[in-house]
Amino acid sequence: MTTPFAGSAAPPSTSLPTTVAPAVADPGADTGSSRRRDARPRRGLPRLRAGSFRRWVSPVAIIALWQLASSTGLLDERDLASPAQIAVSAADLVADGTLLSAIGVSVQRVALGFAIGAIAGLVLAVLAGLSRLGEDAIDPPMQMLRTLPHFGLIPLFIIWLGIDEAPKVALIALGVAFPLYLNTFAGIRGIDRRVVEAARSMHLTRLQRIRHVILPGALPQTLVGLRQSLGIAWLSLIVAETIASDAGLGYMINRARDFLQTDVIVVGLATYSLLGLLTDAVVRHLERKALVWRT
Repeated sequence: MTTPFAGSAAPPSTSLPTTVAPAVADPGADTGSSRRRDARPRRGLPRLRAGSFRRWVSPVAIIALWQLASSTGLLDERDLASPAQIAVSAADLVADGTLLSAIGVSVQRVALGFAIGAIAGLVLAVLAGLSRLGEDAIDPPMQMLRTLPHFGLIPLFIIWLGIDEAPKVALIALGVAFPLYLNTFAGIRGIDRRVVEAARSMHLTRLQRIRHVILPGALPQTLVGLRQSLGIAWLSLIVAETIASDAGLGYMINRARDFLQTDVIVVGLATYSLLGLLTDAVVRHLERKALVWRT
């Protein structure tokens, strides 16, 4: 007995299932994966809300204990005012315009000093980072100056610049320049040389390489330096406003110290802190927008 189709090729009908089956799509797989992708943000939202809530527990507990200690007499209000008294004083200072006026003067000083220091730090970092000659000329004095406590330069600033706004702005600018310089310089030198060589092979000019390769590559480190510089700017302002100031948050705090008004002192310090957090949040927002390609 002979087997059908023996010694001949398999009939076309036998290969039909193998050719047709792969072409059939499984709609359930795509639907399930899309459902999983859609479900991820919804699962993450409660965790984010719970995490944000948990971060407020300890500060609120500290304030509550502080108020309890003041109310029971464990903490003398002559040494440190209670949170309730501080809140009342803050409302009074806002109502009579004292706090808002002081904030305006302090913000103006920080803005001017930050602008001068940031421009100087960025320009010097780019010049030092793009060439060995620039590094040899700029980096040694910058490394020497950054080890000096710039608050110790206040007497010299007063002798050189007087007691008006100039020494205050100079102190802030000096504190701002070094973090930006160090981070931007490190960012430029940290760029992969193969990327630069690829840009050269594409016949980009030097300015085009700086614009499209070097500056974007150094941007993450520059933004880190920007956040550090803003923090130091507010710290420098606190010291700078002790230099014969007649306006600003520092002046308000010094005046309150003379009259032992601890509530006003705490209001001024809290305002410094809130302004610092606000500027840091702005830079973090800019960082998310500028570095969206990293997410």
